[in-house]
Amino acid sequence: MDTQERTAAAPVASCPFRLDLFATDLPEENESLRAIGPAPSVELPGGVEARSITDLGLARRLMRDPRVSKDPRKHWPIYVSGELPEQWPYRIWVDIRNALASEGEEHARLRALIAPAFTPRRVRQLQPDIESLVEKLLNELAGLPAGPVDLRRHLAWVFPLQVVNLMLGVPNDMEDRFRHLVGANMSTHFTPAEAAANGKAYVDLLAELVEVKRQVPGDDITTQLVQQRDTDVITEQELIYSLMLLIGAGHETTMNALDHAIVNLLTHRDQLALAQAGHAPWDAVIDETLRHDAPVANILLRFAVEQIVDPQTATTINQGEAIIINVAAAGRDPHGNPDPAVFDITRVPAGRHIAFGHGVHYCLGAELARLELRIALDRLFRRFPDMTLAVPRSALKPQPSFISNGHLEIPVLLGQDAETVA
Repeated sequence: MDTQERTAAAPVASCPFRLDLFATDLPEENESLRAIGPAPSVELPGGVEARSITDLGLARRLMRDPRVSKDPRKHWPIYVSGELPEQWPYRIWVDIRNALASEGEEHARLRALIAPAFTPRRVRQLQPDIESLVEKLLNELAGLPAGPVDLRRHLAWVFPLQVVNLMLGVPNDMEDRFRHLVGANMSTHFTPAEAAANGKAYVDLLAELVEVKRQVPGDDITTQLVQQRDTDVITEQELIYSLMLLIGAGHETTMNALDHAIVNLLTHRDQLALAQAGHAPWDAVIDETLRHDAPVANILLRFAVEQIVDPQTATTINQGEAIIINVAAAGRDPHGNPDPAVFDITRVPAGRHIAFGHGVHYCLGAELARLELRIALDRLFRRFPDMTLAVPRSALKPQPSFISNGHLEIPVLLGQDAETVA
């Protein structure tokens, strides 16, 4: 039985804990991990071991600890020695050269190149375009035949990528290919050969976008990065991987947050009523969603530069060990959030989470994501205030990924269109 087949079976509470790559029951798996400890050893395909950080406090400390690095080229022994197989399914996550996978001066340089796209002024300028995109998608929803509608397919999946494509200047005829390859590279159930092929196709498509922008520049981030590349500020590889970061981070977090927010509100009608009436802000819905159902469940990978001893959790991480920040488990850490399994937008204080990261790698696009989510949720539930799930919540199936945390489909009955009533 190969690794992919073995990990599809029910996880075994052993050390190292073999992760379920299909994420068939992420909350249950994370509780099993938490029962082992705040930083249990887990096994990824290929026999690669890492420490999964389930404790919110420990995760925060490690994410700002200078003894923890995101650079495998310096601090992951099996990468430095060449022992990591070329066909390792998640190699793209450690081969990348961008702000997400760098430290120190290199990180500061690469982060500074993309930071201008996320200034408060630039985010405010995007608001009219975001509102127009939402209205267009809601009009399309209203025009669909009567019966169950998949909100994942028709809203959550397409909306954030359209915003990212707008920022990057992605031509319309490339949009479908980006949509497919972004999803493929977030899924973790592929064989090593399939994962490698998906990664190569993604890089090739990004290179194609770069060439398009060299030929036909525009007022977009891709053109700005290409101009930086052409003055040798960044390498071609850094350019490609910086675009990959912008697309992946800009799409996945917002898509899955919108997905889970919709599902949670439709299954907690009292809390939906509070938000609809303005008695609870949409930001409270967003933060509780990010805590309760982290859009990116696990962040790969960090590495211990030296031995780290955390006295607060009696945890020791040895030099060279790989670290996974288990964002989903940390959000439901009972030490950080009482009654963590309960979805409650009225929490006081608000639920604590690390869905946007922590420390120097905090997500540059966090405020843009919040803006997108506020607009989408407000407009969706104003337009279709009586919307209901078309199936029991228990029938919703998760994405086959231990990285991306969302549903395959969200079938709903839209109910009365408030615009036709008006």
